[in-house]
Amino acid sequence: MSLWTPSGEHPVDRPGRSEPTRSGPPAEPTAPGTPGASGADAPLSPEEREQVEAMAQQVEEARRQLVEAPAGPVVGQQSLQFYELAALHLSQPEPKLDEARVAIDALAAVVDALGPRLGPAESPLRQALTQLQAAWVEASNDAAGRGGDAGRAEA
Repeated sequence: MSLWTPSGEHPVDRPGRSEPTRSGPPAEPTAPGTPGASGADAPLSPEEREQVEAMAQQVEEARRQLVEAPAGPVVGQQSLQFYELAALHLSQPEPKLDEARVAIDALAAVVDALGPRLGPAESPLRQALTQLQAAWVEASNDAAGRGGDAGRAEA
């Protein structure tokens, strides 16, 4: 199994699975950001190796907790990022209505598509969506009153 990152694809060993056979000695992990961090550079110091191993254990623990959690509330929690993004665009001195609308529509899509499957997150997300929609209407009316682009005020 491998993991894609912006710096390239990296093999990922999972606990409990046999390690794939390799020709030659095992590669030493390298510190991120060091020259040649794609695998052909100096090995990690013992302290760096401990840090990498501790981070790997934390990631594995987070993955375990995520797998054990019900998906609805997790999706609901992630959807709050749409709320934060929309609020950020609406709070600018010159609100970015089109950008806010994308985030509001994304939140609406999640809430409308999943509804009760979000579990206890549904009600707060619906309230957050209503608040964002009202804030968007208010910001678009303010923009129209200032002589802004009236076409942007259409919901």
